[in-house]
Amino acid sequence: MIHLRLVVSADLSPRVVGLLRDDDATTDVVLVAGAAQQPEGDLVLADVTREAASAVIDRLVDLGVPDDGSISAQEVDTVVSAAADRAEQAAPGAPSDAVVWQELQKRAGSETRPSVTFCVLMAVACVIGMIGVLTNQPVLVVGAMAVGPDFGPLAALALGVVRRSREMLLGGLRATVLGYGCGVAGAAVGALLLRWWGLLDPADLVAKHAITDFVYHPGGLSWVVAFLAGVAGAVSLATERTGALVGVLISVTTIPAAGVLGASLAFGVGDEAWGAAVQLAVNVVMIVAGSLTALGVQALSQRTGRRGDAPRGAARRAA
Repeated sequence: MIHLRLVVSADLSPRVVGLLRDDDATTDVVLVAGAAQQPEGDLVLADVTREAASAVIDRLVDLGVPDDGSISAQEVDTVVSAAADRAEQAAPGAPSDAVVWQELQKRAGSETRPSVTFCVLMAVACVIGMIGVLTNQPVLVVGAMAVGPDFGPLAALALGVVRRSREMLLGGLRATVLGYGCGVAGAAVGALLLRWWGLLDPADLVAKHAITDFVYHPGGLSWVVAFLAGVAGAVSLATERTGALVGVLISVTTIPAAGVLGASLAFGVGDEAWGAAVQLAVNVVMIVAGSLTALGVQALSQRTGRRGDAPRGAARRAA
């Protein structure tokens, strides 16, 4: 269940309470008149099933609740109530598959605001990935992919398309370009420093790496793996199954490819730079495509479920 806490202007309160009471997937509706002081208004509380939460919040927004008040939503792990059980039964779909789009937008939106921490993590991850590739150490390559925070902006790109949010789309694009730019620049500087310290040689870049050559030699499976990673990542992020995100991060080669691209540019090795750039582009495009597909299917599924359930709920209220 999702617990809603609303601050509503007094003139709008009857419409808000009526909307919540008439929704079969909502229960435990409470009105405390005049309780809110800043801004002034009524306090309205309600519990809504996760499957219906996004639609209910959208209708509250359409009523104008955020204009003079606020909408807060919080996950509730345990509710012991026959009314809550009936609400769950009335809601279409399964709670574990439901997406609260407003919650997802807030979470993804935070990934579109570039920060010093984000840029530092991208640069550090790309340097680690670059070292792992050039020393043929797959453990370092995997570690670099786990450290890199690049999936968030890519998911925001896809979410911006699905939710038709120009701000999120442009924010995700901006963060993606800046993040990989910092990663490539960091890897280039790191490669030059390691060469200066005698720890790295340009010959290491063109040497044969039996285990890590795939990073800058893209093949047909690169497209497939990146697409599937995008699907898994979007589903994990949308349904809060964050444990799967680690697997997503280490299954794609964006970070080590960006690291090799930086080192190749620093050492002036054109062939390796081209291969790494292509691998990076393939992974980014297919991750976004996979995320877009997963989020699009989820959005369509929820809209279809709500349309199919609406007449049944209306019939019960009429009865």
